[in-house]
Amino acid sequence: MSQIIVGTSGFFYKDWKGIFYPLGTEQNDFLEYYSRHFSGVELNFSYYRLPEAKYSRNLIKKSKKKLGFSIKAFRGMTHDISQDSMGSITDLFLDGINPFMEEGLLGAILLQFPQSFHYTPSNRRYLKSLINRLAAYPLVVEFRQKEWIRESVFKTLKDLKTGFVCVDEPSLPSLIPPIFKYTSNLGYIRFHGRNKRNWYGTDSTRRYDYLYSEEELYEWVPRIKEIAGHVDKLYVFFNNHAKAQAPNNAQMLIKLLE
Repeated sequence: MSQIIVGTSGFFYKDWKGIFYPLGTEQNDFLEYYSRHFSGVELNFSYYRLPEAKYSRNLIKKSKKKLGFSIKAFRGMTHDISQDSMGSITDLFLDGINPFMEEGLLGAILLQFPQSFHYTPSNRRYLKSLINRLAAYPLVVEFRQKEWIRESVFKTLKDLKTGFVCVDEPSLPSLIPPIFKYTSNLGYIRFHGRNKRNWYGTDSTRRYDYLYSEEELYEWVPRIKEIAGHVDKLYVFFNNHAKAQAPNNAQMLIKLLE
């Protein structure tokens, strides 16, 4: 069975203080404390602003090289697509994350596409071109639009040696159901919570305000072990960050897997 790396999507949340981070923990020490409990982290700040190499090196230093880093692609590559997406924008993004690659600490680049990214000829061409542009890096793709769930897409991802992101999210029209696929030597699962009521609201904290029960996570244990038996590494990240529910559930899953 492959190595299963469980962690959270993001680590710098002030409302985790007093719940996950002990009271009195300085914000500058969050990542060092986090690295005592988990072996991987998914960085999502890079979706909102282009990462800088100096900041990436600082994260490596704070983690004492104990963590593997998965990095969400900048929104200009996946959401706000323009003529610069595969040019200057991607160049700047890669320059910013290269310290992780150089240190052998880059778990994956996460290409997460929005629900508005439909299965069209132009979008299929763009996706294939972007994957080819990033071929030197470990890649995984997360779709939010159900139209992409088809065998031809899985085959293309396999041919391009790109991982498919399995998700646990609300059961809503057009969203991806919990499909268990692996399309490369890299497995990847993201838990978003099942908050149907607030999923389409503008407040992301309320959208991801969900605490999984032990029973709900236990449903995933055989699925996780199944995928882990066919890949080199399997990353599992919790995105239900509100009220420190993500680290709570991540630690719960680690115990269930043991």
